[in-house]
Amino acid sequence: MLNQNPEQIARDNIDRQLNDCGWIIQNKKQINLTAGLGVAVTEYQTDIGPSDYVLFVAGKPVGVIEAKKEEEGVRLTVYEDQSKDYADSKLKYLNNAPLPFVYESTGDLTRFTDYRDPKPRSRPVFTFYRPETFQEWLKRGKPLRQRVLDIPVLQTAGLRDCQIIAINKLEDSFRRNQPKALIQMATGSGKTFTAITAIYRLLTYAKAKRVLFLVDTKNLGEQAEQEFMAYMPNDDNRKFSELYGVHRLKSSFVPTDNQVYISTIQRLYAILKEEELDEKAEETNPGEIKWEKRQPVPVGYNAKLPPEFFDFVVIDECHRSIYNLWKQVLDYFDAFLIGLTATPDNRTFGFFNQNIVSEYTHEQAVSDGVNVGSDVYLIETQITKKGATIWKGQYVDHREKLSRKKRWEQLDEDVVYSQTELDDKVVNPNQIRTIIRTFKEHLPEMFPDRTNEKGEFEVPKTLIFAKTDSHADDIIQIVREEFGEENRFCKKITYNSDDPKSILAQFRNDYHPRIAVTVDMIATGTDVKPLECLLFMRDVKSRNYFEQMKGRGTRILNLDDLKKVTPSAKLTKDHYVIVDAVGVTKSLKTDSRPLEKKPGVPLKDLLAAITVGARDEDLFTSLANRLTRLQKQLTDKEKSTFADKANSKTITQVVKELLNAYNPDTLEDLRLKVEQENPDAAPIEKEEKVKTLTTALQNQAASTFNGELNGYIENVRKAHEQIIDLVNPDKVTAVGWDKDNKDKAQKLVNTFTDWIARHKDEITALQIFYGQPYRRRELTFKMIKELVDAIVADKPTLAPLSVWRAYELLESVSGQPKNELVALVSLIRKVSGIDATLTSYDKTVDKNFQNRVFKKQAGTLKFTEGQMQWLRMLKDHIAASVSLSVDDLDYTPFDAQGGKGKMWQIFGNETENIINELNEALAA
Repeated sequence: MLNQNPEQIARDNIDRQLNDCGWIIQNKKQINLTAGLGVAVTEYQTDIGPSDYVLFVAGKPVGVIEAKKEEEGVRLTVYEDQSKDYADSKLKYLNNAPLPFVYESTGDLTRFTDYRDPKPRSRPVFTFYRPETFQEWLKRGKPLRQRVLDIPVLQTAGLRDCQIIAINKLEDSFRRNQPKALIQMATGSGKTFTAITAIYRLLTYAKAKRVLFLVDTKNLGEQAEQEFMAYMPNDDNRKFSELYGVHRLKSSFVPTDNQVYISTIQRLYAILKEEELDEKAEETNPGEIKWEKRQPVPVGYNAKLPPEFFDFVVIDECHRSIYNLWKQVLDYFDAFLIGLTATPDNRTFGFFNQNIVSEYTHEQAVSDGVNVGSDVYLIETQITKKGATIWKGQYVDHREKLSRKKRWEQLDEDVVYSQTELDDKVVNPNQIRTIIRTFKEHLPEMFPDRTNEKGEFEVPKTLIFAKTDSHADDIIQIVREEFGEENRFCKKITYNSDDPKSILAQFRNDYHPRIAVTVDMIATGTDVKPLECLLFMRDVKSRNYFEQMKGRGTRILNLDDLKKVTPSAKLTKDHYVIVDAVGVTKSLKTDSRPLEKKPGVPLKDLLAAITVGARDEDLFTSLANRLTRLQKQLTDKEKSTFADKANSKTITQVVKELLNAYNPDTLEDLRLKVEQENPDAAPIEKEEKVKTLTTALQNQAASTFNGELNGYIENVRKAHEQIIDLVNPDKVTAVGWDKDNKDKAQKLVNTFTDWIARHKDEITALQIFYGQPYRRRELTFKMIKELVDAIVADKPTLAPLSVWRAYELLESVSGQPKNELVALVSLIRKVSGIDATLTSYDKTVDKNFQNRVFKKQAGTLKFTEGQMQWLRMLKDHIAASVSLSVDDLDYTPFDAQGGKGKMWQIFGNETENIINELNEALAA
């Protein structure tokens, strides 16, 4: 007899799930608790009546399931008291204690409560836990939500304030049993380090079993793996990798003996669906795929990776990939979710229940000296803004993207192209060259102190954002030509590079390359601290993505480490420059990338969507139609290459498989087959079998597509569409610092001036400058150093070199300060009114020295050449260190010339008078 009533349908669903999860189902008349580790007995009698299911593990009762029909899903919490009563009751024949594990379930919706928790609270779960899970939990004693209460006070050595706040508030969130928490920390402020510290504490003190670190691209996974391997806790002298196993998932195999697992979200989705995934599918950020799915293919239960496999899931850059198709991956696991992002949007706040445990913005990070800020330099050209027209009758090159093969052909109609069609439909080398040449010519204006020992300008480490791989190749060639440099000067770092990881390491650690060009590989997440300049040659519409791209330049770096790759650097990295050549800083941005309707979705996104697991009918149909159109454009040779990359299938065969996956006749045949082979099965069982066969048909059609084939399809489609425009020259229409920079600079100068005015009566050095100018000779290196420290401690953004740069944007300045102390003295002289123009203190000292020597030489006193040599050394010391004392003569550079004794020998009793005179005269 077929089971048709709602209650029994719910029981059938529960039975199926229990079986999948490793439970043996028995009725109360045929109990055999030795049949397996986990036995679920139906209608077991208790002293308050029969329980729907009593769960036994290793022969002992551990929990109950209260089953309800599907319509009761909305009221499941109403039945919590009923199920708790069964759990607390005495089972027939047994003198049991209350059972800790309690479920309420309709077979579609299941809620679970662990009554061992400090404040037991039910939560929705994907399905039931495995018997071995309950066995292990009972052996451990305290449950996880109890163990998080045992985490000790954080040891703060080596941690920034923002990291300390984030970790402490995150652990408070765990103690309150909040299932989701969001850490917002500016790029460069140490999000990953913060996360690893928190993970270390969860593994060490809360005895968490496993933690998942989830990313959205392979590159970020590799970087996270390196950071885990290098991490050294501050309360143990062993590395993290010596204490805990770290495993990055690269296939469908999931080992069980590690504590930290790193994976892309698309690989985890494939694992749950028991599908293999090409590594190339992990190179594209899934949040950037513009495919709108009507109904994502749901993940199913996977015994190799049950929902309780992870205790905690950390989602890196969580604003990009946790919605739509990907959200169900997170819903599958019964784990605390921890989001990491620098740029949250409204969806992010909503997903994490507005439980924001850390809000540390880029502005705060810059203010605290954790990050550096940016200045924007604009380059506008005529063709970049307006495009151009190639007139009918012109002979132009047509270039194939893959082979770069050209053919010369006369146009039979006008070609009008816009800004958005540049570097896609049409490539204009003149436009690229104009931008690169202008960039090169104005680099000394952006970085005025970058002359090396040979007197040559040294290009700072620069990252150029290109639109496509083809665009990147064009840029590289022109950069090398315009800078007159060799191959290693400028390199491409994209997933299609020969050895992207090696080139990235060179860019980060070596002198060459000076300039790197990327499309997306290091647009987000990747750490390149010596980077000082970002050149945008592509526009970005997503506000979050743009902030992530800008974040590549925000990493702080001290002078010694900067000089390792940029020897001409004279100052600590205190800012970076955004060179906007396409209007990216002015273009309209949206909080999240709008999803296009299907007819306008780029072929690249259709291919990416099917590769990472999207399976809806419109996707298959759209892709089949695009491939049919593509077939008409390809040569025989290109069709043959397609087959080589598509498991020997022709385009026609691939299209047929795509259409067949949703063909009504095919699906009806599958349904009839199931009916014929399973005449006595319940309807729900038949439906499951039909679903399994349908899914297999869809997966078979999708299995053809992989990273290599997708790349070929995308490029070969465009191979016939690219025109090289050498007819239209480009010209610069505007170049220079962005007005916004000046507004920020004025605000910084005003803040500095106010700070000095507020403290001029409190600090000795300022008292001397303002009220007692006759005492300037008393200023010492120590006084100025203490003043610098006081300013930076109170307001890191007022670091003297930052204020100096602000003045440079606002007015003409004279010279470049050699260090912070010299900069500060110059700034105070300007603010206090001693100097009308901001002048580097060494220039002031030089001028005063010349005046003094000239007066002396014009009188009766004449200095010998030996005396002049010493006077110049004394002058240089005062220029760099503000003042000079007799004791300084025992140190560099004086000691090499004989020190204090030599000066006495040359100047005799006048030695101290000369030192006092120089201190007074040169500081005038």
